[in-house]
Amino acid sequence: MAAMAIVNVAVSPAADHQGPPILAVDVDGVISLFGFEEPPERAPCQFQLIDGMAHCISMEVGDRLRRLGPHFELVWATGWEERANDYLLHLLGLERLPVIRFGGEAKFGSAHWKLEPIAAYAAGRRLAWIDDSLDDECHEWARSRPEPTLLVPTDPTRGLEDPQVDLLIEWASEATRARG
Repeated sequence: MAAMAIVNVAVSPAADHQGPPILAVDVDGVISLFGFEEPPERAPCQFQLIDGMAHCISMEVGDRLRRLGPHFELVWATGWEERANDYLLHLLGLERLPVIRFGGEAKFGSAHWKLEPIAAYAAGRRLAWIDDSLDDECHEWARSRPEPTLLVPTDPTRGLEDPQVDLLIEWASEATRARG
């Protein structure tokens, strides 16, 4: 498994952190895997045709996201936008999630283009963000947020894995206890 680089920002207790933390969930590299070298029949996923394109969907991610549900407000943070609800819910056994809108600004290979809409959506709230393309700008943004922020990078060949889920649950639980 690739090493996880995590940014965990603790801030002053005076900040308003109402409700459960938000968990911003990317799709490509988190749920839809790519870049693996195994032949398709040994790929760590199930291939699905979505909008005419084959996607390698990690079927284990549905269980992992359902484990996170009681601890977070899950929201799609992906260039897929509403298509994540249209195509992934029945595959992963999830309920419809809110969607952060990016206005067609998706840029493959980085995540910094998501910062402004995620910041607006999560203003005043604790935030964890799962993405395979977190870059230096994302880490700087997380460090400067006044609310607690956890960035969880994924390896796009493996997606969201159990150790990351455990880390997220622990972080959400600690943040809730600290609010106490």
